[in-house]
Amino acid sequence: MITVDALSNLAGIRHGFFTRTAGASDGIYASNNCAFGSSDDAAMVARNRAACAARLGAPAEALVTVKQKHTPDVVVVDRAWTWHDAPVADALVTRVPQLAIGILTADCVPILLADPAQRVIAAVHAGWKGAFGGVIAAALTAMARLGASPERIVAAIGPAIGQGSYEVGPEFMARFTAHDRAFAKYFTPPKPNGHTHFNLIDFVRDRLINAGIGKVVGGTWDTCAREDLFFSYRRATLRGEPDYGRQLSAIALSGSAS
Repeated sequence: MITVDALSNLAGIRHGFFTRTAGASDGIYASNNCAFGSSDDAAMVARNRAACAARLGAPAEALVTVKQKHTPDVVVVDRAWTWHDAPVADALVTRVPQLAIGILTADCVPILLADPAQRVIAAVHAGWKGAFGGVIAAALTAMARLGASPERIVAAIGPAIGQGSYEVGPEFMARFTAHDRAFAKYFTPPKPNGHTHFNLIDFVRDRLINAGIGKVVGGTWDTCAREDLFFSYRRATLRGEPDYGRQLSAIALSGSAS
């Protein structure tokens, strides 16, 4: 499990960017696959998720995730639910103690956020579609409705695909630069075939900074390049593998701020 000091040092807040290690699954899901949406054995997924929840000091049933579809949709969590009852969304926000809210990734950017003064936390799944489509702004708006303020929020960016691993076609870059010419800075110069490399992590980082977030940290791990630590959709696709595992990133409030 990876933690960042900027969140660890906040009283009453627990978090973790879990890696693929120390789990119960095997094969292409080895070993800490936490995605019920994969084709992994559901019992193994449940076991992995329960172990992650325990490391956050929460029971298995208090770990809350959603059915992610690369949307800008956010849910405010006021109770736990099962995977079968989970809504479609790509960000979760809560101020309820003892709930661990989490998202699953395998190259997309996980973001964990906290306003320690108002005790409002969020977990965001930001793939390129979600980040481009406004999921980060939507999550911050939901946090503000619960009393959070941008300048007090600490945002931690977790493991995601690095620019060196993220080759895209010319139509991908064109989509971004048609929206804003300044977005060209997130792409390397095109190769002779028109392909370039996209810096998703910096794109996400700048969305947070431009929203006035007080502290933004992390974003130094490349999921595609580190097979020993992370699942990667891009790596699995390049190999022609039939499926892939997903790692969990989660954050929770303790019962008090002390």
